[in-house]
Amino acid sequence: MIDKHAPHPYPARKPVIQPMKFCSHCGAPLALRTPPGDHLPRYVCDACGTIHYQNPRVVVGCVPEYEGRILLCRRAIEPRRGYWTIPAGFMENGETLQQGAARESREEALVEVRIGSLLSIVHVLQAHQVHVFFRAAMSAPQYGPGPESLEVELVLPKDIPWSQLAFPSTEYSLRRYLEDRAAAREPHHFASLDRRLEGA
Repeated sequence: MIDKHAPHPYPARKPVIQPMKFCSHCGAPLALRTPPGDHLPRYVCDACGTIHYQNPRVVVGCVPEYEGRILLCRRAIEPRRGYWTIPAGFMENGETLQQGAARESREEALVEVRIGSLLSIVHVLQAHQVHVFFRAAMSAPQYGPGPESLEVELVLPKDIPWSQLAFPSTEYSLRRYLEDRAAAREPHHFASLDRRLEGA
């Protein structure tokens, strides 16, 4: 039976609008208003009629494993340069989530992975991002630092540098991964993070 008085598990949130001044199509000044037929304010160009929609960006990655060890990359770029993460980055047009996760592994760690089940979806609200992570298996212990990594290591779970992880979504996903592995299960997890996370 549904409790009509219980709080909604996914309450509506006020949309966050990034400030814009000029139209990227024609350079004219923009006005913030709700277009006809819409229900949210948008930046509208009165000169060329363009409506500038703002939508979250998708970050995709995976937790590569080989014989019980987890592959971690130390970031060579900002934000959070020098901190550790799992291979991940912004999804590209024309690829699936799984293809993006495998590509990021090749780019950041020079490693080939077999993408497995969905691990986690983390809504990073203040950064306007959605982080999607998969479980993954390495085909061989061959890896190395790509252009965006200072170093890449296969580590035992006890050696994961928790205090030196780059992003809360990384820590959340790694902890769920290890808990699930210990329980011999593969569910997927959802989380929402309000604190600021910069782009991957």
